Amino acid sequence: MPGDAGTFRDAGHLDADLLARALAWRDQDPDHVTRDELTRLIEAADSSPADSPAAAELAERFDGRLAFGTAGLRGEVGAGPRRMNRVLVGQAAGGLAAYVLEKVGRVSDPAPSVVIGYDGRTNSDVFARDTAEIMAGAGVRAVILPRALPTPVLAFAVRHLDADAGVMVTASHNPPRDNGYKVYLGGDDQGSQIIAPADAEIAAHIERVASSPLSALPRSGDYETAGDDLVGEYVRATAAIAGTAGSAGSRQPRVVYTALHGVGWEVARRVFATAGFAEPIPVPEQAVPDAAFPTVAFPNPEEDGAMDLSYAAADRVEADLILANDPDADRLAVAIPGGGRAGGESSSSWRRLTGNEVGALLGWRAAERLRASGRRGALAASVVSSPALAAVARTYDLPYAETLTGFKWVSRVDDLAYGYEEALGYLVDPAKVRDKDGISAALDFLALATELRLDGHTIADRLAAFDERFGAYASTQVSLRVTDLSRISALTAALREAPPTDIAGHPVVGVDDFSRGVDGLPPSDILRLRLALHGRPSEGDGAGAGSGAGDASGDGARVIVRPSGTEPKLKVYVDTWSTTGDASARRSTADAALRDLEAGVRALLR
Repeated sequence: MPGDAGTFRDAGHLDADLLARALAWRDQDPDHVTRDELTRLIEAADSSPADSPAAAELAERFDGRLAFGTAGLRGEVGAGPRRMNRVLVGQAAGGLAAYVLEKVGRVSDPAPSVVIGYDGRTNSDVFARDTAEIMAGAGVRAVILPRALPTPVLAFAVRHLDADAGVMVTASHNPPRDNGYKVYLGGDDQGSQIIAPADAEIAAHIERVASSPLSALPRSGDYETAGDDLVGEYVRATAAIAGTAGSAGSRQPRVVYTALHGVGWEVARRVFATAGFAEPIPVPEQAVPDAAFPTVAFPNPEEDGAMDLSYAAADRVEADLILANDPDADRLAVAIPGGGRAGGESSSSWRRLTGNEVGALLGWRAAERLRASGRRGALAASVVSSPALAAVARTYDLPYAETLTGFKWVSRVDDLAYGYEEALGYLVDPAKVRDKDGISAALDFLALATELRLDGHTIADRLAAFDERFGAYASTQVSLRVTDLSRISALTAALREAPPTDIAGHPVVGVDDFSRGVDGLPPSDILRLRLALHGRPSEGDGAGAGSGAGDASGDGARVIVRPSGTEPKLKVYVDTWSTTGDASARRSTADAALRDLEAGVRALLR
């Protein structure tokens, strides 16, 4: 192989230990693309001064490894242990196989099992096949999904096949160059994503596997490929959510749908058809999976501009509703005709609803469904989501749970009937999957829009009715994307040490530092500032549950600061609410305060 250790040591400038680690990684890499990439980087670094960009990049790629945690793995595709590649994924698969065998037992009947799914991103199919071969080689029964499919299908398959674990190869809505490795557990975990201590236990097995060359892991082609009947079972179970709404025929809303260059369209159209709905009008430029994501800067429907093609298509066909899934279809964005409202992106004729607005409407629908059936069940949302869902739970006398961020927590709430997270994630059918599901949420929202249309109403009318019944809630998010992660830790440390006494003239009346645990939740890197609106505190603005779940009446606000768990950015969540006066006055108060606080937060982060 060109460029062995002796050649580099004789000629160049590289630290001997770094060179040895880089060459060892390169020589075990089965992918010629990343292997050649690393060879070029080593050669460039070795022929340049020690402080050259090439030397710095090589050192960065070997300064540790992508950490395996509760989000699994996620990072840019490339060579080295701090990138996503076949070596890193192979080590992860070997470590997960060892964990499953340890927990289930090497000799069991039936054999320990894992189901593996993948999306349309770069190398997703390759990483999935590597995982299946390594699992099979370790003695784990491995079942791989038949083709690139949405994450919710994999989450469904873990429960449907009663698998001990699941792997989904996806980076969801991350930038185009990224990929990831998401792990679910069956058994007592019921198909939810991993949490502590499983993450650390799997990581320990991965570290042990990584101490030997990748070739030491036995591989086998004796794995199974699931049939399309599995996808059909997901489609059938999901379609049932719509009830009879699909029978509305020509009175259905006209819908534009985008898969955002992801894998959602095939399954979504089957679900809509099975439920009786007319096929949505796809955004053709974004309907087919494309790992380059050529029409969007970031394949995330939360990002400004990501839905521009959807707005244009909806204008052309005079649509009533836009439904958008992210690339792995576990998230849903919704846009409706009309002007803007505080907190949501808008075009000249369309307004994208915030995740909190969609979450509140689907939560109200879930509460009505429970009441109609005579059942009880819990509503749940993450701590950074709007307090609006708590108001729904109070009104319907339902249990309400507030969790840490991430569906690994939301999905584990006891007796869960519905859960959501403001980042466009909704779980409308926990009996089917234990993760957010953008396809079932899209169907549920379409059923709601159809039922409203049959009664002569719109989604905008429903939002106004929410204000009237539960109070007006408004929310937005301010994100600070960084290249230097130390800036995030510096900002959060400064806010903890000296929190502001007011933001945009609204006094801070309480501070909750989640790093020490709050309201019974485990410690987390979250800071919550509770505010009064121009000196008018809500009745529950004191410490305790009222400050978090929003079970106060009156006018209030909060600002929550946390680093993103999947991207290099700081997220700040701003929520305002008003339950005083009529619906119009409430909406005016909440929206005006939100605009004030958004401007104040942006000034605070400068």
